[in-house]
Amino acid sequence: MRTSPELRRKLISVAAVSAALLTAAPASVAVAQESAPRPAAVPAAQTEAAPGIQAERLIVGYKSGATEAKSNKAAAADAASKAEKTGEDIDFQRRLGTGAALVELGTNPTRASVADVVAQYKADPQVAYVVPDRLNKPTAVTPNDTEYGKQWDLFESTAGMNVPGAWDTTTGSGVTVAVIDTGYVAHSDLAANIVGGYDFISDTAVSVDGNGRDSNPADPGDWYNDNECGQGIPASTSSWHGTHVAGTIAAATNNGKGVAGIAYGAKISPVRVLGKCGGYDSDIIDAITWASGGTVSGVPANTNVAKVINMSLGGGGACSTATQSAINGAVNRGTSVVVAAGNENQNVSNASPANCNNVIAVAATNRAGSRASYSNYGSLVDIAAPGGETRTSTANGILSTLNSGTKTPSSENYAYYQGTSMATPHVAGLAALMKSANSALTPAQIESAIKANARALPGTCSGGCGAGLADAAKTVQAVKGGTSTGTTFSSTTAVAIPDNGAAIESPISVTGRSGNAPSALQVGVDITHTYRGDLVIDLVAPDGSTYRLKSAASDSADNVNTTYTVNASAEAANGTWKLRVQDTAAQDTGTLNGWKLTF
Repeated sequence: MRTSPELRRKLISVAAVSAALLTAAPASVAVAQESAPRPAAVPAAQTEAAPGIQAERLIVGYKSGATEAKSNKAAAADAASKAEKTGEDIDFQRRLGTGAALVELGTNPTRASVADVVAQYKADPQVAYVVPDRLNKPTAVTPNDTEYGKQWDLFESTAGMNVPGAWDTTTGSGVTVAVIDTGYVAHSDLAANIVGGYDFISDTAVSVDGNGRDSNPADPGDWYNDNECGQGIPASTSSWHGTHVAGTIAAATNNGKGVAGIAYGAKISPVRVLGKCGGYDSDIIDAITWASGGTVSGVPANTNVAKVINMSLGGGGACSTATQSAINGAVNRGTSVVVAAGNENQNVSNASPANCNNVIAVAATNRAGSRASYSNYGSLVDIAAPGGETRTSTANGILSTLNSGTKTPSSENYAYYQGTSMATPHVAGLAALMKSANSALTPAQIESAIKANARALPGTCSGGCGAGLADAAKTVQAVKGGTSTGTTFSSTTAVAIPDNGAAIESPISVTGRSGNAPSALQVGVDITHTYRGDLVIDLVAPDGSTYRLKSAASDSADNVNTTYTVNASAEAANGTWKLRVQDTAAQDTGTLNGWKLTF
């Protein structure tokens, strides 16, 4: 076994093995808690339509002796009569099983107009009641997992990620998340959601499992002695890092034990790349390729292709061309790549692969919603998520699945960790929820929607924490059930983009729509350019409001041919929309070939 300091220096220093990366503390055993009882449903007939209520349809109950109680023609005539009196649109729709009449109001009725209609019906002596036809939603159920109450990162209003609200829509079913990490140590609170993975560690000095690559991603432990991973590096016990990350994403939920996973309907494919002292770029590159459905020589085809990759790992320096190529390949195959920003309290531009293009780089926040003291920051951070900070209290960390073994596997347990390694699976879990809710979403659309629906950090972030704190419920709501109704407005007029010059604009006139634009407006962009990193792209709404689609960055690739997702729900749909493009640096030019808006 090669264990020289020279070899160790060649190994990537990763979050999984560095004390600077995470802090572990054993979780205390919680007393089993029953979920809170659901409140009894309020019968609709007892919920009277009060003045000022917002509704698009009303349920009208007529007294038993009234002609309108039995005749649809009479109920329709009554609706027409009241429409004439109020000046509002009122149409009889159908008879309910109870005998009540369902009437529909005009498009986007105001509270005042609804109140006028309600008043007319209530003044009619033949009407027994009038109530709104309310839109009901599934009731969010508090998981019965015994440790769920300690998972502040999921539900606390201050700095939690608002995950329970997303569970009304999806739990991540049908999506596989590849956790490219230390592998997986058996845990009963996770086992039901584990599918086949792979061990990509080729060097036995790193793998410590006695062999090279194979189909068994089991984590044998990544402990090491003093100076074994470099001069001056102190000894460390095994981290079981990949299992902690996997539990945050998809621990079994509502099983009466342990913790709840963010996307607990999803599956985890453990892909082992990190062993003693870290892991090589070459192994990580092959793991990215294989996990996303690409071909790796000598490795069987992946039967559990992941649509989301979680990489809670990193090292110093620039993103290498080799790593960028693997990431681009994964994204082109439709897989989102979510990466930890790193824990050195420095600009993320110095941390790879978080500084690569086409990744979702995640910074960590503490329980107060401020940037965690260890978290990297900067303009390349895309989003922030709970990563915990245990300086004042262990319970302020992120609780997840683990193992009690200090070297080799022992009994399963749970522990609090802190780190951007813990923040990253929160966003990977959210990406899985989104992909489950809307399978047509591309990686670019997933990243755009996560950013567009983030909320402002409740605390502070010096240096930059991306779009804000990820909000699971809001983001899933924005993308659920399809990103559009299929109505597309486009411009195919080519416009030259001058080199390092003034911004150009291309207009699209939108007509025939009602109300506001959707919360997941699709903006398709087709630009030919020799250095797309120079480009700044904005969507300009009819009232002049701007939505940043792309900022200038160190991106040497050419062309922009992608679709962005914009939360434009505050904007009127009809009007002239514009795409604004500016080249902000010298030596490269391009052309806006066309663009489109899909509602």
